[in-house]
Amino acid sequence: MSGIIAPYITAWSAEQDLPCALVERSDHSIGYANELLSDRDRHGVLWRQTALRHRVGRPEFARVHPSRQRRAMELLLCQVCGEPADRNDDGVLWLQRDCRDDWPQWPDGMASAEPPVCVPCVPIARRMCPALQRGAVTVRVRDCPVVGVRGVFYRQSVLAPTAAKAGNFAYDDPAVRRVLASALIRELRGCVIVPLEEVSGTMTRSLSR
Repeated sequence: MSGIIAPYITAWSAEQDLPCALVERSDHSIGYANELLSDRDRHGVLWRQTALRHRVGRPEFARVHPSRQRRAMELLLCQVCGEPADRNDDGVLWLQRDCRDDWPQWPDGMASAEPPVCVPCVPIARRMCPALQRGAVTVRVRDCPVVGVRGVFYRQSVLAPTAAKAGNFAYDDPAVRRVLASALIRELRGCVIVPLEEVSGTMTRSLSR
């Protein structure tokens, strides 16, 4: 892990969006002019196409690579190293910005576009992410179904679909047919907040074996 200089889901400077022209389709959804089957997910939602040149150039920490984020969320991989996230009888491990004041059962029911983590990468993620430095919690999640995407909704226009608003869109929302997705969303259910010290203790015990 010593060679990691950027999280697995971070986009690099050589990974720019591909020149894919958006068009209107006969069913009033959006599509690409030269569309491939791989341009859509299993729900039929169109995805932003970005070059795959991992670790080429410099990491751009403000950007997340759509394909790697989607892969990490689909397979429950650690967002930092890309290996399987930590899982035990209490659920999959997530590292979240501390927002316990948002509602009493937080983060139960929260829609998350942040993939989970493995135990050794918890301190790395906290060190690299400014938001987590202001307060973070580790959470065990028993159930985390894929529920939708984050992306940009495109409205109809005279010449071509036009970007209207960005947001989260559920797969059962009819509007998702006009969304260009850039991140997969899971809903976190059955959450238990685990003290960071307990997670750190797990890592220490593992390294001492």
